[in-house]
Amino acid sequence: MRPLLLGALLLGQGLLAQAEVRLLDRVVAIVDNDVVMQSQLDQRLRDVQQTIAKRGAALPPEHVLTQQVLERLIIESIQLQIGERSGIRITDEELNQALETIAQRNGLSLEQFRQALAQDGLSFADAREQVRREMIISRVRQRRVAERIQVTEQEVQNFLASDLGKMQLSEEYRLANILIPVPDGASPETLQAAARQADELYQQLRQGADFAQLAIARSASETALEGGEMGWRKAAQLPPPFDSMIGALQPGEVTEPVRTPGGFIILKLLEKRGGGGQVREEVHVRHILIKPSEIRSEAEARRLVERLYERIQAGEDFAELAKSFSEDPGSALNGGDLNWIDPNALVPEFREVMANTPSGQLSKPFKTPYGWHVLEVLGRRATDSSAQVREQQAVNLLRNRKYDEELQAWLRQIRDEAYVEIKL
Repeated sequence: MRPLLLGALLLGQGLLAQAEVRLLDRVVAIVDNDVVMQSQLDQRLRDVQQTIAKRGAALPPEHVLTQQVLERLIIESIQLQIGERSGIRITDEELNQALETIAQRNGLSLEQFRQALAQDGLSFADAREQVRREMIISRVRQRRVAERIQVTEQEVQNFLASDLGKMQLSEEYRLANILIPVPDGASPETLQAAARQADELYQQLRQGADFAQLAIARSASETALEGGEMGWRKAAQLPPPFDSMIGALQPGEVTEPVRTPGGFIILKLLEKRGGGGQVREEVHVRHILIKPSEIRSEAEARRLVERLYERIQAGEDFAELAKSFSEDPGSALNGGDLNWIDPNALVPEFREVMANTPSGQLSKPFKTPYGWHVLEVLGRRATDSSAQVREQQAVNLLRNRKYDEELQAWLRQIRDEAYVEIKL
């Protein structure tokens, strides 16, 4: 009887354990053609709770947090299904590169990153899957939200002409100052003495005296002990006449003493950035792109681009081959010609190969996140693109301003259009 009783007891415990597993893994939401499981919800809850705890913030009530996390998982599921239907895939190579980048940003090797995750109770496999999901969602948003954002030429010109546009796109100056104070109601003699002291310091500076040392020793400014360092300022943030004087200075130069309500001030320009003339290199390049797909493997895409490379080397016309084979819709009809382009507008892999390819030469086949390429550099030039750079900066600022609003509207739209049944 004892073995039978023991067996029955063990069987009962096993059934109980299975029931608990089933309970943990039950469906908590149906989202179109996908489901959210209890185990997914529990894992994400633990991750969120750990993040909140690390920030030292108080946790909201459990039922509130659970609802918010479940809603996040529902929205993610909808976006992942859109990505699936759109054919968005993340290759192992792309995923590995993304994980290495995350590790590097945290000052860790990939193995150290894996160990840090383990110390936080997270598995590397789960982290890898989460990064894959986030990459897919990011690409879905780039496609679906970006196409909703329109920035007109008139909006750009209005922004450039506005005070806000001038402020955001103007040059910035890193400054230091020396203040020789003058009290309110000072006598003419006191004013003259302060003016002589300021002029004396100015002459010393012109002869090479150390600005920071003089500021520490002689300035009455609140930044004196920092060598007069004021940090970065835009010209519009400076009182007259410094707003106009500072633009004429080169880094290392100082202004003449200027009388202000608080006394006589000397400014030194330490650095400047942004605004101004923008001379940049542009490259005239053409390329052929071959993409892996559901019917063409990575290896087949590589072999095809290698054959095209050999045909070009043998004397066939690049433009004709690009028209026939290239899968870049923006350039294929133009014989692969990307025209004159700023290298910074290209992905790093393409930019690096282009930089190492002499003018008039063909590159060997290479890979980017878009697929396999071969490129030819047709020429290089330096161009003053101040106006274009300012307009592009304005476009970027306006697009970024609109992005969050458009993203939230799109997320509401796809949530409303999806079939969602919550079973929690």
